[in-house]
Amino acid sequence: MSKTHWKRLINPDYIGAYSLEEGQDLTVVIESVRRDVVTGTGGKKEECTIAYLKGQKPFILNNTNSKSIAKLYGPYIEDWSGKPITLFASTTKLAGDTVECLRIRPVVAKRQKQGISDERLTAAIAKIKAGEYSIEKLRTQFALTRDQQEWLNAETTAAVQT
Repeated sequence: MSKTHWKRLINPDYIGAYSLEEGQDLTVVIESVRRDVVTGTGGKKEECTIAYLKGQKPFILNNTNSKSIAKLYGPYIEDWSGKPITLFASTTKLAGDTVECLRIRPVVAKRQKQGISDERLTAAIAKIKAGEYSIEKLRTQFALTRDQQEWLNAETTAAVQT
């Protein structure tokens, strides 16, 4: 069962360490980065650097995270658009307290393989049996479910035995 971190209720407009499940990384793509005014707790307004993310809440960038992105993609924020970053929850010292924070992994996230429909897998198996395609290429290009993997093994093993 998923639980709700109390901070999700206080600052629901921005992504934070509280947005991730424990031990989970989140790979996101930067749409744009710009300076905007953020209203904090107590109504205090502050100009911050914000990374707008595809399909996620915006991410307020501090110096540490801005430097992490710059190490991956260079110092110019215009070059960061369309680039993936992987976020993870960490802690840091702030005014003598240890607080949760979001950090950016120092490596570019690898593109995850896409799934394959059963119809497309059926066509791929037929091509494998005909010698027009390989199992290795299929596994390199697609993420197969356990059931699909078992189906592929059964179909290609049966073809080899006949």
